Amino acid sequence: MSTPKSKVITVRVVGPLEPYAGEFMALLTARGYAPLTRVPHLQVMTHLSKWLAARELEVGMLTGMRVGEYLDQRRADGYASFCTRTSLAPLLDVLVTAGAPLTEPGPPPVSAVDGLLAGYARFLRQERGLAASTTSAYVLRAGRFLDWHGHGADLRDVDTAVVTGAVLLEADSVSAGSAQFFVVALRSFLRYCYLAGVIETDLSAASLPVTGRRRSVLPQGISAADARALLRACDRRTAVGRRDYAVILLILRLGLRACEVATLRLEDIDWRAGQITVHGKAGRVDRLPLPAEVGAALAAYLRHARPHDTRLREVFVRSIAPRAGLTREAVGCLVRSASIRAGLSPFGPHRLRHSLACDMVAAGVPLHQIGQVLRHADATSTSIYARVAIDQLRTVARPWPAEGAQ
Repeated sequence: MSTPKSKVITVRVVGPLEPYAGEFMALLTARGYAPLTRVPHLQVMTHLSKWLAARELEVGMLTGMRVGEYLDQRRADGYASFCTRTSLAPLLDVLVTAGAPLTEPGPPPVSAVDGLLAGYARFLRQERGLAASTTSAYVLRAGRFLDWHGHGADLRDVDTAVVTGAVLLEADSVSAGSAQFFVVALRSFLRYCYLAGVIETDLSAASLPVTGRRRSVLPQGISAADARALLRACDRRTAVGRRDYAVILLILRLGLRACEVATLRLEDIDWRAGQITVHGKAGRVDRLPLPAEVGAALAAYLRHARPHDTRLREVFVRSIAPRAGLTREAVGCLVRSASIRAGLSPFGPHRLRHSLACDMVAAGVPLHQIGQVLRHADATSTSIYARVAIDQLRTVARPWPAEGAQ
């Protein structure tokens, strides 16, 4: 085990930033920085304070431009760390509250296209209530249409032929599934342009559906043996292992999506009723029963592994500073890491959701009940699991016609 590079645990800040050292220390502590990790942050605070003092500047004169000048000087002096605004983020957070004019208004859209796409994004979030990830996907495809059209935000000459041409071009370059998504996004964008007065005619109907089959594969789960191996791969003697065990068990037993695990908050767990509240896609909220096994794993994590000095309300938080709730991507990474440690082919959390559905199909649970457990908004999403019931499908399959039969 390597020894720390420094045993210094206290740093005295001098200069104009000295009055804010205690507040900065408290912020670092609240965000989960260990004592030795706090040292370099306080050292750079001292360095910035001396830089301000040498120029006879106070906190109220520390603008974004001067922060850039400080970083340039720090790099010129040969420093390799704390040379970006991101690395100074905790310190700048404290200085903003102290009066530093760092919260400058964001730059205006650099072009009319950016303004149009920004308005479309607001429409999708505020009027349609789409998730941030879906909004980004729609805006990306709207931008692709504008690039192809080549007239910036001026869409006055757009007609059905232009829309059809864009769809055909997209269909020739991507898969059927991607083309179908492009059509839906383009239809939404054209409808917005009509409502916003960018075009005079509603051309959304001109974005015709694209036919084509997506690759038809059976939903794949994991076996009971693989599920046990996956859970054993989480070392519950450690805080991270307890957290990962609870996350994986939550997905295995309740079929939660990665985003639903990430957004789970402490107040969503009703210990007395044995239920949890799940915030799903499109603003859907469901209350699900909390199995005893899952409840025990959550309780063990909350009592013995979750940092007690954090004020975060998310159930699952990062194990390293700065403290923050797990993201959807982080949930996916921890599931993949556990599958690799278990000696399995890498997979993500959605494979565990498939596993729960496949187990219910094997147990003879009706499809509509499976859809209720998985919280599908459309029965079509659940219908893919009908193909998993191979034995039941054999009973309805027609025999192959004999040779010579008419």
